[in-house]
Amino acid sequence: MPLRIAFDLDGTIADMHTVLRARAEQLFGLTELSQAPARPDPDPDQDEAESTKVTADMHLTPRQQAQLWEHVRTVENFWTGLAEMEPGIVARIAETAASRRWDVIFLTTRPLVAGETTQIQSQRWLQAHGFPLPSVFVVQRSRGKIAHALELDAVVDDRPENCLDVAVDSKAKPILIWAGDPKRVPAGAKRLGVRIASSISEALSFLIQLDGLKNEKRVVRSIKKFFGKETPV
Repeated sequence: MPLRIAFDLDGTIADMHTVLRARAEQLFGLTELSQAPARPDPDPDQDEAESTKVTADMHLTPRQQAQLWEHVRTVENFWTGLAEMEPGIVARIAETAASRRWDVIFLTTRPLVAGETTQIQSQRWLQAHGFPLPSVFVVQRSRGKIAHALELDAVVDDRPENCLDVAVDSKAKPILIWAGDPKRVPAGAKRLGVRIASSISEALSFLIQLDGLKNEKRVVRSIKKFFGKETPV
């Protein structure tokens, strides 16, 4: 069977943070917002879409954060206007998946905004950047449970808690996109088998290695079956 892979969207392949920062500057006149990519610790009291956590490094008050997201929800087809985290990476994912015959899906917890549905906006964005016929799932459940239910081989995400969910609740290989200091990777991530990648390009290299290992195991099983060393399923 082909490798089955899920990619997160915002913060992983889509740059939501830059657009949100620009909107915050327009709304509140902020001129000294942090330039670092947003990867704040999760707020235990916040049970909203994952994307609401990305404003933490802008030093907004809770009221300003709420106002920012109220504004975003009024922007027509907001999700189609984002840039890629790495220029050309969506097309590269598509090309690699096509050449290696991977099954690829995209996961997101984006909130609903004006215009088309979140799913359709996300699909249009992926198509515009070079991924034809993308499968997008707008989800709220644990990424681990989703990976288990869909029998995924790997999940690529920029949030440590999502990768830990995948490691605990499924057999999928979690790949954490972590552009910051490697020493600040949450404790337990490597112990639970989370693979750390500094970019999607590096994650693709890991996935190609994983695909090769899966193919090798398939060949070994076929040889054993041919020589009667393995009972056919």
